Amino acid sequence: MSSYQVLKERWHQVSRFNEISAIMHWDQAVMMPPGGASSRAEQIALLSGQVHKLRTQPDTGSLIKASQDEDLSKWDRRNLDLIEKSWRKQTLLPAWLVEKEAAAAQAAETAWGRARDMDDFSVVENELQASFDVVKQRAELLSDALGEHPYDILMDDFEPGLKQDFVTPIFDEFSAGFPELLNAVQDSQANEPKIISPEGPFPINLQAKLGRDLAAILGFDFGGGRLDVSRHPFSGGTPSDIRMTTRYDEADFTSSLMGTLHETGHSLYEAGLPADYLTQPVGFASGLVAHESQSLLIEMQACRSDAFLAFLADKVRYVFQGSGPAWDTENLIRLYRRVSPGTIRVNADEVTYPAHVMLRYDLERALFSGDLPIRELPGAFSDALYERLGVRPKSHFDGVLQDIHWYSGGFGYFATYTLGAMTAAQFFSAAKEQLDDLEGDLLRGEFSNLLSWLRENIHRKGSLVGTDKMLISTTGRSLDPACFRRHLIRRYLGE
Repeated sequence: MSSYQVLKERWHQVSRFNEISAIMHWDQAVMMPPGGASSRAEQIALLSGQVHKLRTQPDTGSLIKASQDEDLSKWDRRNLDLIEKSWRKQTLLPAWLVEKEAAAAQAAETAWGRARDMDDFSVVENELQASFDVVKQRAELLSDALGEHPYDILMDDFEPGLKQDFVTPIFDEFSAGFPELLNAVQDSQANEPKIISPEGPFPINLQAKLGRDLAAILGFDFGGGRLDVSRHPFSGGTPSDIRMTTRYDEADFTSSLMGTLHETGHSLYEAGLPADYLTQPVGFASGLVAHESQSLLIEMQACRSDAFLAFLADKVRYVFQGSGPAWDTENLIRLYRRVSPGTIRVNADEVTYPAHVMLRYDLERALFSGDLPIRELPGAFSDALYERLGVRPKSHFDGVLQDIHWYSGGFGYFATYTLGAMTAAQFFSAAKEQLDDLEGDLLRGEFSNLLSWLRENIHRKGSLVGTDKMLISTTGRSLDPACFRRHLIRRYLGE
């Protein structure tokens, strides 16, 4: 067996352990009894330690060096580069720190569930502080060794190479024009016919069936995945065993439905990754900017288009036996396009959603700079929401406790949402130009052509080239935030 083959086998084992951990997270979110939390934290910490051990075996460096002299394909050459990057970072970390971080994140995530149920941040404050401290310790250790900013180290975990110097100017520019854009859209919508909200209740079993039917229409194969319920919608599992979750509200079918479509976008990406490299770094998604671009391309670009909403209107009328003006297609389109600042990120409209992301980005940087103590996070969150959107959460449940990310150790994640939205707009613009009748397809609920296009241009490329190079090869240019702004102006102002 060649040196490179030994490395591939080792990283195959790493991936399988990580997949087990992902399924365990799904199990915890969906069906694990509360009493199992402490043992689950220990199990995942031990798995994390085993993965670290595999990644940092003493002979890995010599195997990488020997592999560089082998005759490798472009896929294997890129895979070797990614293995080396992972190895270099992991060798800088002691095993005890890796296990401590995993255990602390599990403890904080479990406490977050209790805190949400009780609407009380103090229930999770100590666990969040402990998890944050160890994440910061890891970031600073790597920062000292690699000469990069600690927060950039964390963003690199989610989108390789992502740095504040790239993100901050993009966010600052969008923020500067946001009040004017929001006011213009709200003024425009004030002149439209009043939205009539369909009256519930909307039985959960019907919402679940509708969500499953639409996921299947988009191309999701339930022979290789499932849809369940959790406190916070997410996707996980493996490309052949995909686990999606959503949540339901009997008074409002719209948010859970779009949440399901969002997670379906993630899952279609996972299912479309290159089959020959599924357990190798080059076979993974190129990063969370690309991943969020796929979920938001489906949810926002395609499924909130006039064409698809007309198709969807017929479906929801049939499923919920709706009749009357509230169920008219034009009213349902206005319902799904309503722009109104609110407190909940996952329920936010397309225009105000970036503000939710940017305030979290600012808060994270303040936490890591030491300007914001964990104990002051609830108030800072409320103030930032008011400053950005003019609304305040009525409770911790609607405020600082609404997202799972910080409580599962996911610091550095949030920026990828809005960068993903901008990337989605650029990809979808190219798809409209390159596909013969995309609007007609969406009107008929036909996604096979779009999915084939996504498979060819994005999904099957895995991490071969990275998100920016995929953008260049598919759209002809690097990320252009102006494309997203033009999309919002066209959709909501008709200009």
